[in-house]
Amino acid sequence: MRSNNPVLNRLDESSRVESRVLGARDVEPMTVDDVVVRTVGLLLVTGATAAVSWAVIPDAVWLGGALAGSALASIALILVISLRGITNPVPIVGYAILQGLLLGVASRTFEQVYPGIVVQAVAGTFGVFLGMAALYRARVIRATPRLARLVIGTLLGIAVLSVVNLVSYLITGRPGLAVYSVSGEVGWLPYAFSVVAIIAGAFSFILDFDLVERSVRDGRARRYAWLSAFGLLTGLVFLYWQLLRLLSYLRR
Repeated sequence: MRSNNPVLNRLDESSRVESRVLGARDVEPMTVDDVVVRTVGLLLVTGATAAVSWAVIPDAVWLGGALAGSALASIALILVISLRGITNPVPIVGYAILQGLLLGVASRTFEQVYPGIVVQAVAGTFGVFLGMAALYRARVIRATPRLARLVIGTLLGIAVLSVVNLVSYLITGRPGLAVYSVSGEVGWLPYAFSVVAIIAGAFSFILDFDLVERSVRDGRARRYAWLSAFGLLTGLVFLYWQLLRLLSYLRR
């Protein structure tokens, strides 16, 4: 199946050409195990950095602005790695570290107000991931062109709206589509936005699984396992953020 994402299409074509040109040089192809090992490694880096930032970074008046700036930097890094198809592990590990810093501080703040919420969000994130993996393996849900268009379009819309909403919040102090504080009333719009984001994030794993499967089948070079692992990491981090925010809405 040809993806409807132009970025993935270019990546597909370039990797196929690379496989044909370098095939005679015994370039080691990627395997599913390569993706699993790199994904687990990135998760460990993110988790370790989050634990350190949770314990070390103190609460301060500048922290909110720093978190907002780091969030925008993370979005920019995602776009650069995805659009350029970067397979160098250095920026990918850098993204894992940056997200760990954000997750640690933000999770600690939520946990102080809503005890147990972090465990709930983590369990929900991996529960959704494993559930979608089971559905994909059983071929209950397939990565069809229509699904790809819907999921990618929704995620792009969410990304654009999130950036606009964050910038608007920093300027006006009004939350809009997402409530960034850990307390206060929440209207129906943030609820709806979070639910849509969670559903889109869950279905994005189907596209990730399909990309990994096609990459292995097409004999992509082993270095592309880093890009596949990066895609899975961004999906897990995105889903965790959305679940953490929604759980806080429900407990207010």
